[in-house]
Amino acid sequence: MVQPDQVTDTTKALPTPNEMILKWAEERPDDIYLKQIINRQFVTYTFGEVADRALRLVSALRTLGLEPGDKVALISKNCAEWFITDLALMLGDYVSVPIFPTAGSDTIEYCLTHSESKALIAGKLDDNAATTSVLGNMPDLISIAMSYDTAPKCQHDFNAIIDAAEPSTERPDHHDQKLMSLVYTSGTSGLPKGAMLTYGAYAWSVARLVELISIKGDDRLFSYLPLAHITERVYIFGSSIYGGVQTAFPESLDTFIEDVKMQRPTLFISVPRLWTLFQQRIQDKLPQKKLNILLKIPFINSIIKKKLADGLGLDQARVLGCGSAPVSPALLEWYESVGLHITEAWGMTESFAYSTLNYPFRADKIGSVGNAGPGIELKIAEDDEIMVRGEGLFSGYYKNDIATQESFDSEGWLHTGDIGFIDADGYLTIQGRKKDTFKTAKGKFVAPVPIEKKLFEYSRVEMMCLIGLGLPAPILLVVPHDFPNFDRERYARTTKRVIEKMNSELASHEKIKGVLMIKDPWSIENGILTPTLKIKRHVLEQKYHEIGHNWPKDQLVVWEE
Repeated sequence: MVQPDQVTDTTKALPTPNEMILKWAEERPDDIYLKQIINRQFVTYTFGEVADRALRLVSALRTLGLEPGDKVALISKNCAEWFITDLALMLGDYVSVPIFPTAGSDTIEYCLTHSESKALIAGKLDDNAATTSVLGNMPDLISIAMSYDTAPKCQHDFNAIIDAAEPSTERPDHHDQKLMSLVYTSGTSGLPKGAMLTYGAYAWSVARLVELISIKGDDRLFSYLPLAHITERVYIFGSSIYGGVQTAFPESLDTFIEDVKMQRPTLFISVPRLWTLFQQRIQDKLPQKKLNILLKIPFINSIIKKKLADGLGLDQARVLGCGSAPVSPALLEWYESVGLHITEAWGMTESFAYSTLNYPFRADKIGSVGNAGPGIELKIAEDDEIMVRGEGLFSGYYKNDIATQESFDSEGWLHTGDIGFIDADGYLTIQGRKKDTFKTAKGKFVAPVPIEKKLFEYSRVEMMCLIGLGLPAPILLVVPHDFPNFDRERYARTTKRVIEKMNSELASHEKIKGVLMIKDPWSIENGILTPTLKIKRHVLEQKYHEIGHNWPKDQLVVWEE
């Protein structure tokens, strides 16, 4: 397959992000673009300042010996400097290689080596040990540290090299087929693959999205989901630069809700895990029975809804989004009952996260991931795999022609690896990953995701995962919600009722044999969750195979010790 940087077609249909920042800097130089919260105050950057700093960074990188076309990696939590760096890499004709800020040293080193990155720009990190370790092993790598206390020690200081440089006068012209970025998938199995993202496909995806949700100049965005992930890069960074929209960044996880309240975003995207935590936070303060009563009183109903939205900082949000992992329809229905309409969307790195959206929001389509966005074609293959086609698709995997060829059929349809169906109105429902479907020892296949979604409706748990590969029967792994005054026996009784109800709806080979209550919550750090908070089912399959195989007879609930 021809690599994006070897393509001779130099057509360009839409402006690129680097052209957009120069446009806003010329038309609205003094308007505030980025707002970084530091010590509970907004530190602001105008469009003019962002363009100036990005152009100075281009000159600084040239001085350090970096040439057009070089790969430059970036590892940091979301911050104003992330946007400035991304724009600088486009203005300097470099290829960006974003790395998840939670990545371990093996992943960081693999991405740097595989991409042949010549430099690493590092910023805000919860733990910089992994990055520091890698930098110690790669002394020839040019390293630059953003001015945050949590950044690793590097050869150069971000602000210092920018302040010492003059703004670049170079203006690269990026055609549609030109390589913009290598985004390494956080996949739930195997080594990450470097998805090649071109300027044309990126611009097309963002332009369609901005048009669909009618992004306006007075919208406000809040950027906190990892920018190394395609969703944030398209939906937030993309919307901000093409719409010329003000964007704020949080100070820390501890101040997150207060940070959202400071910005009062009009567009807010989250993942199922965080929407669940927000719900639990509300239910801990206002039990469901009491909430149900209050919502039935006409005058009180609107006051309660406003108070709940205000408490999350989302009282002015006109678009709420959810994606990146399966979400229980019951959770979205609960939010709808309190007046917060959450649009579920679906996509993948390979489709620039733009494939389907339940937008404009339809409550009757909760449970689906919406219909195809403008310009997107969908179809279901004979084996129920969802296929996608459009102009916003990746160009293949870097240095992996075999995986690239396996991704597309002869007509340009992308194999998504997800299975599902499309209803009469064109709305797509996802039933899980092809790879997630497991075969029990009885030789029968079980699709875990629909069962897990149902269980989330019936129970209140932190996280769960159904496993069963090669086991006599499926076993449910549960991370219980940490209630005040937690009562194990009562929780086990409730679990028994839920499983009996669930099993009454399942085929004999799908019935859940036992529930293992997990001792330690799953996290990115202990290797169970991906950086986008998806559960690595194959890791849990391996870890708990013996327990599942030797499940104690006549015992439904077991507590991990």
